Amino acid sequence: MNLLKITLLSLLLPIFVFAANNEYWLVSDYEKEFPKQHELGQNFNDLVQNNAIRIDIKQKKPVKIMMVYPGNQISDYWRRSKLSFTKRLDELNIQYELIDFFTKPAALKEQSRQLLKALKNDTDYLVFTLDIKKHSKFIERLLSKKKPKLILQNITTPLKRWSKQPFLYVGFDHVIGSKMLADYYLEQSQKEGKYTVLFGTNGYVSAMRGNEFINYMKKNSKLKMVESYYTNFNKEKAMAATREILDTHDDLKFIYACSTDIALGVVQVLKERNLIGKVLVNGWGGGSSELVSIEANELDVTVMRMNDDNGVAMAEAIKLDIEGKTKRVPQIYSGDFQLVKQGVEAKKLKSYKDRAFRYTN
Repeated sequence: MNLLKITLLSLLLPIFVFAANNEYWLVSDYEKEFPKQHELGQNFNDLVQNNAIRIDIKQKKPVKIMMVYPGNQISDYWRRSKLSFTKRLDELNIQYELIDFFTKPAALKEQSRQLLKALKNDTDYLVFTLDIKKHSKFIERLLSKKKPKLILQNITTPLKRWSKQPFLYVGFDHVIGSKMLADYYLEQSQKEGKYTVLFGTNGYVSAMRGNEFINYMKKNSKLKMVESYYTNFNKEKAMAATREILDTHDDLKFIYACSTDIALGVVQVLKERNLIGKVLVNGWGGGSSELVSIEANELDVTVMRMNDDNGVAMAEAIKLDIEGKTKRVPQIYSGDFQLVKQGVEAKKLKSYKDRAFRYTN
């Protein structure tokens, strides 16, 4: 299984170097540094939330779009993003050709091959992500060229060292979502006890969701993080890590999971050991599988992304660009969350789903 158990010292060094040292602008700090971005973001969000308005120019030819997505996961975030994106493009009456590739989260060689294809195929817009450090090398090569214009998804924190930024950062801010989950755990634990953390890969998402959670807990409670593992966002590895954790610690308050696949792996082990409700566990993202688990009284809580908004945002940004209104595209689009807890009323949950999955239900 090749589990990587993290000691407290190693946890605070390698991951933290990746996402600290003032390497990134947090959304709030970016808007303070560049005040016009706040107004741009508000106006752009109005476009995202409202009905589509068809493009007001005639295209000479379809735009070429490529998506390279780490979407081979239980989480339906990436699949819903693609579907909401294409449906909004259709509503906007944009002519386009789309090529998409779905890979496992850390499939570097495969992702690299597809990115090279994007360069060779005269692609107009490339949708990719940034998680592990090697992604940044690919991205820097792309940024040095005029085409394709780069949309970085699932990251809302611009890198300070890039003098030329991507066309758009789009997603749901990991720090905001993690603090919402942290506040839930602070209330449930009464700010005391032990907990563990299951990270994904040693990269950006784990740093933002995991390290920021740990730091927040340190500042606001007496809770002690006793163990943590990297799981590569893999359900089976999360299960193996959970078994090791429970063999060692019989007095945990909760296990903090950094993704859907991890959370569902934890739930499966808790069910095996009759610990559902005794050791709490969260989801991250609020996709369909997490919501089913919450309704089954297995998963305790999740932070639910208003998922389809990020696909809509990408389509609206491309529309503005085609129309020659690129200056109206903000640097960052960060969508909204809703905390969803076990026991949520069916009517309320339906309203969350209707909003979050407005294009993909």
